[in-house]
Amino acid sequence: MNNQRFLVNPLQLSKEKSLKTLVENRTIYNLNHCELNLFETYESSKLVPLKFNDLVVTSMLRGKKVMHLFDDPEFDYLPGETVIVPSNVEMKIDFPEASKKNPTQCLALAIEQSKITEILNFLNERYPKEGNNFWQLNYQNYFFYNNVDMAATINKLIKECMSTSITKDALADLTLQELLIRIIQTQTAKSIDEGNVLQLNNPINEVTTYIKQNLRENINLKSLSDKACMSSASFYRFFKRELGMSPIEYILNEKIKYAKKLLKNPAIQINEVCYLSGFEDANYFIRLFKKHEGITPKQYQLLFVN
Repeated sequence: MNNQRFLVNPLQLSKEKSLKTLVENRTIYNLNHCELNLFETYESSKLVPLKFNDLVVTSMLRGKKVMHLFDDPEFDYLPGETVIVPSNVEMKIDFPEASKKNPTQCLALAIEQSKITEILNFLNERYPKEGNNFWQLNYQNYFFYNNVDMAATINKLIKECMSTSITKDALADLTLQELLIRIIQTQTAKSIDEGNVLQLNNPINEVTTYIKQNLRENINLKSLSDKACMSSASFYRFFKRELGMSPIEYILNEKIKYAKKLLKNPAIQINEVCYLSGFEDANYFIRLFKKHEGITPKQYQLLFVN
């Protein structure tokens, strides 16, 4: 999985006098089709249970939790990450580092099932996918890092939920639609990243496999659209709808990911990494890597020196 996380803006913490509890103190904002819950925890605790009657999209804003969900191994939950939990599924949460000086803050957006069904039906009717594939949430793929679009959409939704405007429900409904699209696109990208085959008749499988195997070639939109048996314009729309990014953005992401793999070898030269990852210009590679990862390739490589 791409290690880049985009943070959702943390919100102002509750005043100490208004806290009802130091563990999962809850503030609720109600809308027509969703409910925004803000949770703050100020002391270390273990196995705190939490369950909602609706699907809930949770996102960390501050601090660290450890999540126990389904029968899967526990995992750290940090800012820049999102977890979706189906209705009536209990999560148990540890707060190993929470304190008054280092509180955790997490949002949980509960969305009515009828609204989710309405949005998915609208997407399947107006923007049908190729073959017999449908817009649907993947409840097995419940934990992912926020990309820039996901973080922006969650920030927008928080703003609408906390607004006093008379149009806030209408705007929140539009943003809920955007949020579900972003989640499905992120889940699709993560599945491909982890090597999971999507529906067998989905052309995205062949195209993304081809990209990964030919990073040093000059891959263009025409060759990819030919592989998918589509016109270039149709293919571009299809690719962006499936993954939430253009084919070029996907190719660059894959090149950077491969470069990171190579850089774990402390003996390899940066110029060689540049060439092997399919970049012709070392300066461009270094600039792009820094934009993507926040540090230069050399600084990244030094992280793996014993």
